[in-house]
Amino acid sequence: MEKVLEVAKITSKHIMSAAGVPIIGGYHGEDQSDERLQAEAARIGYPVMIKAVRGGGGKGMRIALTDSDFLEQLESARREARKSFNDDVMLVEKFVEDPRHVEVQVFGDMHGNAVYLFERDCSVQRRHQKIIEEAPGPDISPAVRRKLGEAAVRAAKAVNYVGAGTVEFIMDAQHNFYFMEMNTRLQVEHPVSEMITGTDLVEWQLRVAAGERLPLLQDDIVLRGHSFEARIYAEDPNNDFLPGAGPLLHLSTPSPDQHTRIETGVREGDEVSAHYDPMIAKLVVWGEDRSAALKKLRYCLRQYNIVGLNTNIDFLLSLSGHPEFEAGNVTTSFIPQHYADLFPAPMTPSGETICQAALGLLLQEQEHTQGFTQTSPFSPFGSSNGWRNNIKFNRNVTLRLGDKKVEMDGGASFLHCCVNGVKSRPKLVILDNTVHLFSMEGSSQVSVPVPKYLAGVSSGAHGAAVAPMTGTIEKVMVKVGDKVAVGDPLMVMNAMKMEHTIRAPKSGVIKRVFFSEGSQANRHAPLVELEEEEEEAAQREGSSQ
Repeated sequence: MEKVLEVAKITSKHIMSAAGVPIIGGYHGEDQSDERLQAEAARIGYPVMIKAVRGGGGKGMRIALTDSDFLEQLESARREARKSFNDDVMLVEKFVEDPRHVEVQVFGDMHGNAVYLFERDCSVQRRHQKIIEEAPGPDISPAVRRKLGEAAVRAAKAVNYVGAGTVEFIMDAQHNFYFMEMNTRLQVEHPVSEMITGTDLVEWQLRVAAGERLPLLQDDIVLRGHSFEARIYAEDPNNDFLPGAGPLLHLSTPSPDQHTRIETGVREGDEVSAHYDPMIAKLVVWGEDRSAALKKLRYCLRQYNIVGLNTNIDFLLSLSGHPEFEAGNVTTSFIPQHYADLFPAPMTPSGETICQAALGLLLQEQEHTQGFTQTSPFSPFGSSNGWRNNIKFNRNVTLRLGDKKVEMDGGASFLHCCVNGVKSRPKLVILDNTVHLFSMEGSSQVSVPVPKYLAGVSSGAHGAAVAPMTGTIEKVMVKVGDKVAVGDPLMVMNAMKMEHTIRAPKSGVIKRVFFSEGSQANRHAPLVELEEEEEEAAQREGSSQ
């Protein structure tokens, strides 16, 4: 089938090179056989980046570190590209290790004018998708900034571009930059460019589409201050950023103002669906300089409180407070490089937090009893002060921290309290059997034990690999009778616009396969049943005695 390649990555590399825009060497040819692509990867030299020519947002993109894993990464990239873009044509490029991802906002009109609105740094990513963007890029000199902008304008003019676009570059440690791709649209992170230039790029889009000239020319565009955008996702950072659907049982946000924007499409009570991207909102802030903007970002993140599903808000707080991030030392490898700092061992809530949770429960109980006093102000059933005639009353509150129970002696929206002489005003949300506390230190959860007669019984199949979330089974790699080892791939699942490989939780023999390719699996549904071989089971039983 004939391919339209005018805006595809393969064609764009040739156009950019002819326009004097720096590019990374690679293979952009029409021969898409496995043998040719693998041979070109060896010629370029590992590590290499495998990218879908029509890709975007990290979809259809994989890194092959060695020749031995090239074909596996190529197949995975092709599957994702076919699913996302209905096109699996690939290019192979040299992978620049520990690079920065810097992109330039450009705008062109129908009268031959084109301008740049400075650069955005989008280096901090997971799964090749951006988490925090900022403008301008940290530690970029005015001279490099001008070169970036001028190269981006040359790229736009080379294709007679009209409207908003983004020219993306890879930048090495010496601030050398190379063209990656041009996104022919107004991107998710465009608000940070608007914040530092005082422009409305959506209005520009409409004016340019109507045939008007650009509202400003290059010399009229002035850079002011610094801006951050944090993407708030429904995902679990502690589980490899696994996205997850669920209800927004509680949702409260910082108050928008001149320097704070919240771009979202959900409200409290809505459901984050498994059929779409897991982004909940974009939080955008501006400050006079990078330090002020970063303080503003952290302040607003603490006020973004969500209950009902996992989010990355606490992770964003940890990330934005990391000393290397504060210093502007960001690369696309930032998260794996600082993994130990960003993902510390889980901490038990402090004694102060436990006291706050207990006080919150008591206040909630007191609020519930007010209904009695309203109907009969003298009724003893409306009293919650614990008064006893000639008996000192002590109230015990039992809470659960993981597998441990804590006994305390002794939902308002905000709890005004003093614990061990320290005054605090945490926000409390009490839902079901969990007290959620939000403070300047982040969020904490304390559970109320459920009586045994109310506790449910686990329904998971013994020895089963389960679906981490609701999704479609793209590929089944095993059949009944196969022997597998720990970590062997069992199935590939596609969910929330992402591909997940389900691996064996233990060694054994496949006893049952519950799903076929193309079928839908619900979250926590058993996918296969594993049966340990008799010898291994006997060894395990003997070691436990």
